[in-house]
Order: sequence, then C-alpha cells, then structure tokens
Amino acid sequence: MKITSIKQQVKRSNRYSVFVDEQYSFSLSESALLESGLASGRELTFAEVDDYKRLSADDKVYNLALRYVAMRPRSAWELSTYLQRKDAPESLTESIIQKLTDLDLLNDGKFAASFVHNRQLLRPTSRRKLILELKQKRIAEEHIQSALEQNELSEADSLEQVIIKKRRQSKYQDDNKLMQYLARQGFGYGDIKSALAKNEDD
Repeated sequence: MKITSIKQQVKRSNRYSVFVDEQYSFSLSESALLESGLASGRELTFAEVDDYKRLSADDKVYNLALRYVAMRPRSAWELSTYLQRKDAPESLTESIIQKLTDLDLLNDGKFAASFVHNRQLLRPTSRRKLILELKQKRIAEEHIQSALEQNELSEADSLEQVIIKKRRQSKYQDDNKLMQYLARQGFGYGDIKSALAKNEDD
C-alpha cells in the first residue's frame, strides 16, 4: 500500500487528506501530519494504515479540544466533561488534558483568577457564591483561595455595586425583595442591612 497523494482540505484548511492507492484513507491536522513524517510515495502496511486511522480520530478530538479552550478559559473539569459528551475514551481525554496543561493552555489556577476577575467586573457577587461556583467547576481549594486573594474588590464593594445595579430595576425598590435577592447571592444578613442603610443615607 502506497501513499499516492496528500491534499489540503478545502473546508478545513488546517487538515490534510491522505490518499492510499489513489483512495481517501484518513486525514490529519497540519501539526499531526508534520509529526507523523508521512509523505507521498511512502509504503504502508495494513496495520500502519489502521494505526493512522486511529490517530486521525484522536487528532480530530484533540482539535475539538483546542477550539474549545480557545473560545474562553476553561477548567480541566469543563474540558473533561466536554470530551465525554464527544464520546472520547477516558485515556484519550486524560492524554489531551495533560498535553494542553503542559502547553499552559489549560491551567486551573489561571482559570480561577480569570473567573473571579471577570465575574466581579461584569456581575459582582459574594465570596461565598464565587467559592460555590468555582467548586462546581471542580477547582481545587488552593486555586480558589489564591484567586480570591488576588481579587481587588472587597465583599463590601461587591455588595454596594450589586445594590446600585439592582436599585435601577423597579421591583428592587422594595427593600424586602432586594434583601432576598442579595441573600440568594450569598451575602450575609448583617452586611446587607448595613449596606442598605448606608445606601439610603447616601
């Protein structure tokens, strides 16, 4: 069996179709193709072709993972869950997570810091809720605490920002409704009372 041609795909320019004995056999990404060392004219055994077909399938999953983490920062657990939905074998999922971690494209510490920063910038909330949300994403305790320590917005500042934002909505002119909302966000009752009193004085 001989590789008779290798052609760049039209719809996915980063992938290359490999033809064996004039018939399409499998495709590889540009990086996987370079790593493989395949070239036109190379002879392959049936077993080698089967191996490359498996590599092709794994390579497609790896590139899905790359696109997924490129969209926005992801936790290792989020990527693992995503690959499970794509029916990726557990061993491949572990291999991809390790590879992306080694490339620093997957980093739970950086993810936690980015998550807290963006959350407080766009939708301020309590430390309690931030901790809960990060734990739901399976972030380790040390990463959570480090991210919270890096956050420049204090609990009181977060609470004040949420109050100012919610007061713009008519239904939250009612103190009881606003208090209930703030409590659901994880703020303490005493802090809420003090912040509301301060807000009214201002």
